Amino acid sequence: MKKMSAKLLLAAVMGTTLVLSACSGGSDGGAAAGNGAPKEKVVIDFWVNQFEESTSAWFKKWVEEFNKTHEQIEVKLTIVPGDAWDQKMKAAQAAGKAPQVYTRDYGKIVPAAMQGQFMPLDEYVDPAIWADLYPNVEQFVLYKDQHYAYPMLVEPSAVLYYRKDLFQAAGLDPANPPKTWDELIDAGKKLTKDGVYGLHIASNAVEFSWTTWGLQMNGGHQAISEDWSKANLDAHYESLIAFYKRLYDEKIAPAQALNGYTDMADFGQGKVAMSVNGSWGIGQLRNDYKDILPNVGVAPMPTPDGDGTKPSATLGGWSFVMDGKAKNPKEAGEFISWFLAGDPEIMVDYFRTSQFSKFPPRKSVDEAINADPQAQSDEVRKMIAEKIVPYSLAEPTYDWAISFAFGSAIERAIQGQSPAEALAQAEKEINEFIAKNDYASKKP
Repeated sequence: MKKMSAKLLLAAVMGTTLVLSACSGGSDGGAAAGNGAPKEKVVIDFWVNQFEESTSAWFKKWVEEFNKTHEQIEVKLTIVPGDAWDQKMKAAQAAGKAPQVYTRDYGKIVPAAMQGQFMPLDEYVDPAIWADLYPNVEQFVLYKDQHYAYPMLVEPSAVLYYRKDLFQAAGLDPANPPKTWDELIDAGKKLTKDGVYGLHIASNAVEFSWTTWGLQMNGGHQAISEDWSKANLDAHYESLIAFYKRLYDEKIAPAQALNGYTDMADFGQGKVAMSVNGSWGIGQLRNDYKDILPNVGVAPMPTPDGDGTKPSATLGGWSFVMDGKAKNPKEAGEFISWFLAGDPEIMVDYFRTSQFSKFPPRKSVDEAINADPQAQSDEVRKMIAEKIVPYSLAEPTYDWAISFAFGSAIERAIQGQSPAEALAQAEKEINEFIAKNDYASKKP
């Protein structure tokens, strides 16, 4: 056999190298050329708000399961305390290191989508996942016919919790809790005695700003006009301010809050006889105050006329979003789909962990929960699911400044301003904000 010339030998080597490179898919393909090394994993940073310890444990459990079952994707979970979220996120965004996937509440989805902060998911997920959502919840994540988040849960913002034993001691019927504002105030007066206040409810401008959204819309409309061109604060809004003023003037609610709105500690410790809180409240009671559970009653938040088919709460909750600058949208979409829209058991496990104090946005998960023996026997879950959730509305998508203007009006009235004057000042502040920001042009 003749010796191969140097030129032919070089050509053969180069040809072989090209073939190997093509077979390996280049630097992004399966094994690295010639050494059989696996492809480098795609890393997805995933940030979640810090909730209950049981929720943090649930996130860790299922992120680990995802990583075990996905060889080419690694999700890195970071749990961020709520009071540190904004600062940490801004710093990460400024450094170009924002997480690719993170949790976001519904009220911030549309405004952020309008500004390009989130990436639409539709291109990176199976279209079938949207059909599993309840239509009213799907609307929470839509902007210009594109989906900017996938819902994780919904939770009514206002539920009335009451102590049956204290009702009986005050001559009230535990089987007939208050349905109207007047009935609530009457019961609150009778229950306020022996160092126990009648009612825990929102107590400051920030809490009034969002906890009253449902009762605001009980009058048929939001705080601004449908075209976002002006404030829409009518007599119903004045009545709402007057209602809160009465609660504090009558000393039914403590002038100095014993704890924040979302905390059930004062109720659990027997310092208040009734508490208006979110659906999550029953989870806290079941975890931390088991001894009082036999005496806990639950009912819809009272309304002006007692009509339970009108809204008294909004459906808040959380979703997963993809950052607008996500580097790996395909893999991020796969993670979101697997975690929230895949096997129903993942989310059933969450709702079971949360003591059925929150509610599923997916039909398949709801069906699975309804078949769960523990859920079937849960009368509190049944009441909230049947009498509150169906009549609750989405949180407003307009700017927080508008909500805060009305919340501040309630606070001023409690501090001495008349409801009419407080309302007029809120109307002026909202209209000034709308004019200054050309807000009508920003309506989705």
